Amino acid sequence: MFKKIMKGGSKKPSKSDASDPAPPTVAAANRNSPAAPSANVVVNHASRGAGAAALPSSATALPLLPSSGVMEPVPPFRDAPVSERQNLFLRKLHVCCYVLDFSDTLKNVREKEIKRQALMDLVDFIQSGSGKISENCQEEMIRMISANIFRCLPPASHENTGQEPTDPEEEEPSLDPTWPHLQLVYELLLRYVVSSDTDTKIAKRYIDHSFVLKLLDLFDTEDPREREYLKTILHRIYGKFMVHRPFIRKAINNIFYRFIYETERHSGIGELLEILGSIINGFALPMKEEHKLFLVRALLPLHKPKSVAMYHQQLSYCITQFVEKDFKLADTVIRGLLKYWPITNCQKEVLFLGELEEVLEATQSAEFQRCMVPLFRQISRCLNSSHFQVAERALFLWNNEHIVSLIAQNRTVILPVIFEAFEKNISSHWNQAVHGLTVNVRKMFLEMDAELFEECQRKHAEKEVKAKEIAEQRELNWKRLADAAAQNGVEDMVTT
Repeated sequence: MFKKIMKGGSKKPSKSDASDPAPPTVAAANRNSPAAPSANVVVNHASRGAGAAALPSSATALPLLPSSGVMEPVPPFRDAPVSERQNLFLRKLHVCCYVLDFSDTLKNVREKEIKRQALMDLVDFIQSGSGKISENCQEEMIRMISANIFRCLPPASHENTGQEPTDPEEEEPSLDPTWPHLQLVYELLLRYVVSSDTDTKIAKRYIDHSFVLKLLDLFDTEDPREREYLKTILHRIYGKFMVHRPFIRKAINNIFYRFIYETERHSGIGELLEILGSIINGFALPMKEEHKLFLVRALLPLHKPKSVAMYHQQLSYCITQFVEKDFKLADTVIRGLLKYWPITNCQKEVLFLGELEEVLEATQSAEFQRCMVPLFRQISRCLNSSHFQVAERALFLWNNEHIVSLIAQNRTVILPVIFEAFEKNISSHWNQAVHGLTVNVRKMFLEMDAELFEECQRKHAEKEVKAKEIAEQRELNWKRLADAAAQNGVEDMVTT
């Protein structure tokens, strides 16, 4: 029995066991040692779950440090012969793998300056195109970049403290103290991606799906400077590596789904939408079904979160791009806006009205007719809003010539829907500016079709008379009930 147990304990690991990623190295254990080449780097936000996939295991190890563990400066490329530049490149990469403590400005001052100089030399070398770097150097460079930028992001201010989350618009951005060095690492990656010397067939082995996924995880950083670099780099990767395009779109979709339906908190939604705005602009016609599903399942539901004001400008641009690309989508978009129309948030209503105007500018008559009744029912509610900015913004729609022409073509359907809202504003709206604009729009309809206007006026007057009669009858019924209760009900009441 003992031998069997021993044999069972020493069995070979299964394939699934062998493929399990090793635990991430903890940089805090030794701030002066470089990141181990074969270690996994976790890129997730502190509030998220599992870590990212491992870096490529085929890469050769970087040169070892001296036994003293002291970082030594590396001579510049201009002082080295051409034949030695590849080795010098690797030495500089090795120096840049050091993870230093930036929380204390007085700590590792010498090492920080050596690393900064090495990073600057690497950026200049790639940017100048003075020599094509070998495949081994490219692999080690991506490894060094990964060791520096892929890290756990600090938790947001409301996380792990028990405090209620505050409005994202009111939060001060958290700036990363390591940015002076991180910026140079991002600049190196950007120069590598955009360089004409970079062969995509080789580069895609290292800038793979795992690498792209980790980049996308970093978009949740609170530092706007880092998000700006990430936006530019991901956009360039999308343009250069065609093989990654479907994967990038799907990964962005998943970030949106998590944001909409689970967390409602993410720092990089605006930057991701900026990338998508450019991507949508390049969609070929006829548009793929995949892209239409993305519009319906991801972009339109992005109007739902409370923090929509943080990224609404970019979202509105993406939505408008879809309608301009394919005018048949206008009905889908307008009905989607109506589905997520805010009820109690007036500032969101103002944003929605602005976006609606942009969509209507790209809408053609046939699509407009499909959705005009529910659309103008919502607009009539906005006209009567007690918040003057909402009512005012709704009335500004009549300043747009294209929208006015669409309304004029379909006035027989639209005017009866919104006529009551005009009359209510004129008789009882508290704001003088809204009152004046309503008079002007009402006059526009009168000049457009006097006969239709008079008919609507007559029907409205009849409706008012009928409503008054019903109110009087209701009042009379209540009076009769009160009288009956006074005569009979008091005697039957039992007091306790």
